[in-house]
This record gives sequence, C-alpha cells and structure tokens, in this order.
Amino acid sequence: MNLIQWEPFRELMPAAWRRWPALSDDFNGKAGWTPSADISETDTEYLIRAELPSVKKEDVKVTIENGMIAIEGERKYEKEVKNEKFHRVESFQGRFARSFLLPEDADDEAVHAESKDGVLTVHVPKTKVAKPQSKHVKVA
Repeated sequence: MNLIQWEPFRELMPAAWRRWPALSDDFNGKAGWTPSADISETDTEYLIRAELPSVKKEDVKVTIENGMIAIEGERKYEKEVKNEKFHRVESFQGRFARSFLLPEDADDEAVHAESKDGVLTVHVPKTKVAKPQSKHVKVA
C-alpha cells in the first residue's frame, strides 16, 4: 500500500481564493485567480483536468519538481471593444497557478499534456511497481 501525505489546508486555500480572488494576489503575489481542477485515475495513469477557458496553450506552463506538478499561466485581458460598455465582468483575468503532490507511483519522466476546448489535460502515467508479496518467515 502506498501512503500519500494528505495536506488538507493546501486543497482548501485555492477554494477560498476562488471565492475571494483578491486574496490570491495579496497572499502570494503570484496568482490572480485559481482555475478549477479535477483529478482522476485509471489503471494506467492519473489525469489532471484544469478548466482554462480563453487561455492559449502558449500561455500555459506545466513543470515537475521535487515530487510536485505545477500548472501556471496567464489569461490575458481582452482588447477593449469600442462602443461597448461593460456593466458586469465576472471572468477572471491575469496569472494563475495550481500545484499538486504526485503519488509515489507516478512516472514523472513520461508526463504529457494537451489543451482542447478550454480544458488542459495532464496525463501522468503510473510506473510498473511490483506489488509487495507476502513472505512467510519461520520463527526458530
């Protein structure tokens, strides 16, 4: 059995920042908004799907360092439209960052990502780890 250290506050903070985006800028000076992300698993890989509407793939960076995978980038401000006056703007703009702890069986050398229809999908293959076998030890 693999043990994964759970850090509950790491997962709670981005949720709080989504509700009060100004906290993110003030707190760490790095991100202006936090995209939603879903993490799932198949028999062969882990999948991270991050919602990045209106973000070009050239504006996204995925890095792996010290057992963490980070997704960073920027949703750039739209050009002003002449003769158009906004009454309400709810879409977030600016820099974003998310990071996740990789499981022990993640093959960080084979990670790849794709962006389609405003969703970034990061594929993290699993390594072929031998399952621990039970061994009977004779007591003398």
